[in-house]
Amino acid sequence: MKINSKFFSVRPGDKVNLKEWSTIGQPIYKSKEQYQELLKKHVEELSTLQRLHYASNHYALLIIFQAMDAAGKDGAIRHVMSGVNPQGCQVYSFKQPSDEELQHDFLWRTTCRLPERGRIGIFNRSYYEEVLIVRVHPEILRSRGFVQDLFEQDSGDEKVFWKNRYRSIVDLEKHLYRNGTRTVKIFLHLSKEEQRKRFLDRIDDPEKNWKFSPSDIHERKYWKQYMKAYEACLTETSTHHSPWFVVPADDKLNARLIVSQIIIDTFKNLKMTYPKTTEKRQRELSSIRKNLNSKYEVTTRNVRVAPKSEK
Repeated sequence: MKINSKFFSVRPGDKVNLKEWSTIGQPIYKSKEQYQELLKKHVEELSTLQRLHYASNHYALLIIFQAMDAAGKDGAIRHVMSGVNPQGCQVYSFKQPSDEELQHDFLWRTTCRLPERGRIGIFNRSYYEEVLIVRVHPEILRSRGFVQDLFEQDSGDEKVFWKNRYRSIVDLEKHLYRNGTRTVKIFLHLSKEEQRKRFLDRIDDPEKNWKFSPSDIHERKYWKQYMKAYEACLTETSTHHSPWFVVPADDKLNARLIVSQIIIDTFKNLKMTYPKTTEKRQRELSSIRKNLNSKYEVTTRNVRVAPKSEK
């Protein structure tokens, strides 16, 4: 099955209802062996494109992963990017902000980690947490000194507050686009039932116990609120220059194939070429080549081969 990455993109202006987006998706592979073969091809192609991206040094690529707990963000990053040269890729996981970060605007801590030209930056969670978990838990903002009345239910000021945050995000991503950074945003769409199964697996498997936190169960209680926050976020911030992709995540293997295809297609849409050598540079290289060959010939002529009796 050929993967059409556009099928998973949120069209700008569309109002997102996540109940209309499948968490399972149409199967891409028929067996584990076929999955491994397809992923290997994707990884090899990504490796080739990443080398071209690094050499051309014209664009930066920012990949953002957002999802509910246990959706497979870590696994997708690890498997999909397994063939990429670590020198050209940076991965950052954003958890609870530090005291220093809280003294700045909500975009500051992630802006400091944006990728350079020629490199890939991966955000495991991002500035979008500030319109997701913070929207579900407005007490976080109150603890930071924001006016309490601002977040009362059905408050007109509250709507303006979130609208302004969405606008700040969209403006940032427009700015990045104008300056050569291409942003790909991936929401791994997991069902509540599949999350329950994965939590149980983490509890039952001793090697996965470390992945489980009681806070995961606490946040699960707010599932509906999170879905509403994600719907608003996807609706307000998916644009032509910085689209959201809703990837069905109940099947981890399927999700990895889709994610890798999205990144491949993003690379292919960039105008990337290897740097061309000028005539002057070509002459310089030819001269260096002659000198290297000359030194090599002199060295080999002066080498004395010891007779067998001396060995």
